[in-house]
Amino acid sequence: MAVYQATASAPVNIACIKYWGKRDTSLILPTNSSLSVTLDQDHLRSTTTARADPSFTADTLWLNGVQDHIAPGGRLHTCIAEMKRLRKLEEDAHPALPPLSSYAVHIASYNNFPTAAGLASSASGFAALVASLAQLYHLPLSPSALSLIARRGSGSACRSLFGGFVAWQQGSAPDGADSLAVQIAPESHWPDMHALICVVSDDKKSTSSTSGMQRTVDTSALLAHRIAHVVPQRMDAISTAILKRDFDAFARITMADSNQFHAVALDTEPPIFYMNDVSRAIIALVVEYNRLSIAAGTGRKAAYTYDAGPNAVIYTLKENVKEIVQLIVKYFPQREGSFNDVFNLFDVDVARVGKTPPGFNEGVARQFEVGAVKSLIHTKVGDGPRALGPEESLLGPDGMPKAK
Repeated sequence: MAVYQATASAPVNIACIKYWGKRDTSLILPTNSSLSVTLDQDHLRSTTTARADPSFTADTLWLNGVQDHIAPGGRLHTCIAEMKRLRKLEEDAHPALPPLSSYAVHIASYNNFPTAAGLASSASGFAALVASLAQLYHLPLSPSALSLIARRGSGSACRSLFGGFVAWQQGSAPDGADSLAVQIAPESHWPDMHALICVVSDDKKSTSSTSGMQRTVDTSALLAHRIAHVVPQRMDAISTAILKRDFDAFARITMADSNQFHAVALDTEPPIFYMNDVSRAIIALVVEYNRLSIAAGTGRKAAYTYDAGPNAVIYTLKENVKEIVQLIVKYFPQREGSFNDVFNLFDVDVARVGKTPPGFNEGVARQFEVGAVKSLIHTKVGDGPRALGPEESLLGPDGMPKAK
């Protein structure tokens, strides 16, 4: 008997121009455009296997081995139903195709990083879901077309349908037909763009992005100014910086937008606090590090950005990563063996490498205890969803999740 199954992986993306606020909560249409960097799936990814079978009795999904509820009308249900609808159109046009649209699906998804901890797990997860179903159903759709469906699951997921540098265009159509992702530049355009993620907390955040952003839309006067006057100019400016590979401009805009995102969170009633003392100390370190490089005439060499959580993402060029890791470890000591040195930066354990660059004002922050930054993840710009072979399947022969 034929097995109808496909496995795909999709990347994490971290926004430089933040998405915060919906103009339509059902269709997940944003109040402003946004732009992100897609990170390398060799380090951070969601992997999803989808199987259709006439013996399955109901659509079922497991996330990290735990069954998740597919609520009628909910985001998972919406994405799965839309992919089945598109498959049915193919079947109607080509009657010889097997009627996969009429079969229930079993879906297993696994994230290799903490879920809901500020690392855009829902974005990579819904992108992997849509990518795996598109493979399963052999749908002839572009990444932008698939992004329209992923957006219905999680807004930021639309940007994980591309590699490199990606814009989610706000659009203006009431039905959301033009609110989709487009690639500004592929990962090959600026391969030296790296990222150091400082995992401050892998706990689930107290105020979710969904509830937080709608409180901001309802109560923040600053958000209205941001939407109308700030984001359009920044989208143009950072796109130009990316195309010119101008890191100084990229860094300036990225940090300014992170600051303003957290300012509108504070301008919300009641205020939302996503950053903590560790987050703010990392900002102080990056500001001082950039002070030195600006004084030396080389412009900014690092850019911090924070999503809806305390974790820092520091963008920098490949040549500067080692120095930045040393700086972070100086103030945030790491446990032996905690850092996966995937780029072979060091000859010794990262716990022993902490130091500041010459001329650095060490008084800008205090040294924290071991564990304040729980781990460091070094990655770089990467590609979009990948089609994986059957050996990567998360489902066993019985259509149930394999033990991890």
